[in-house]
Amino acid sequence: MHTETAHPPSAGPDVKALIAAATTVVLWASAFVSIRSTAEHFSPGALAEGRMATAAVALLVVWFVKRSGLPDKQAWPGILVSGVVWFGGYMVLLNWGEQLVDAGTAAMIVNIGPILMAVFGGLFLREGFPRSLVVGVAIAFVGTLVVGFSSAGTAHVTVLGVFLCVAAAVCYACGVVSQKPALQYATPLQATTFGALVGALACSVFSAQLVTQVQSAPLSATLNMVYLGLFPTALAFSTWAYALSRTTAGRMGATTYAVPAVVVFGSWLFLDEVPTLLACFGGALCLVGVAISRLRRKPKTPISTVVAEQTVA
Repeated sequence: MHTETAHPPSAGPDVKALIAAATTVVLWASAFVSIRSTAEHFSPGALAEGRMATAAVALLVVWFVKRSGLPDKQAWPGILVSGVVWFGGYMVLLNWGEQLVDAGTAAMIVNIGPILMAVFGGLFLREGFPRSLVVGVAIAFVGTLVVGFSSAGTAHVTVLGVFLCVAAAVCYACGVVSQKPALQYATPLQATTFGALVGALACSVFSAQLVTQVQSAPLSATLNMVYLGLFPTALAFSTWAYALSRTTAGRMGATTYAVPAVVVFGSWLFLDEVPTLLACFGGALCLVGVAISRLRRKPKTPISTVVAEQTVA
């Protein structure tokens, strides 16, 4: 059964958690570009099923080799909800949305998710609303709007595509807030492995489409789908869960505001979606917001209270 719970945040910067969060940001940013490049070869559901099946198999192998055991029963509600809503619904909606909007715009829209995370985390997880988080979120949100506005001027954006990306953002936020309590009773590997398995099962209704489309898709598109499963999903969701277990949902959500800036650069490099100066300015605002959201004031309360309340720097 459960062998490890979330670690309480330390008083100083958690370097491992910071590296894990940075890894997640880079890999998730690459996912937006990869999804966009495979959109013409796979339907949204088929791509989601291929991605999640690949991730689930890879994670189950690691889970078996490490003999991590099953999560505690109290972790399962959060794992099931995050698996269906985040690992399943989010993937399908994002894939569909990226068929109708460019990668940079999709990343901007999806990144309203952290706004919802901070609100949900403060309301339902009692994480509160630190001043640095509120200020950082506000600045980063302005940055995402700037990135999205500049991207919308260089690519066709449909109303349906925007709506689908907004729906994906809601699933993203709900999934994170559901997963956070589960990490009190499950290790990051357990939560990610079984969340991915639930997501793969939820997307299995698209298995027939996947089999048919793999036969006609070029090898590069299929390898891209495998990449999405192994790295932006299996690895990045594991590093996310690790970092989330050592900080708050709101602060982790704010960290992902760096994604649009990375996506804009990747879109320019691999998809020839050239970013404008306005997009670069918006990306810089995203990074500034992330930095501010992670600031902490010196404690004025007893050390025992500080240790209990502090989050990762």
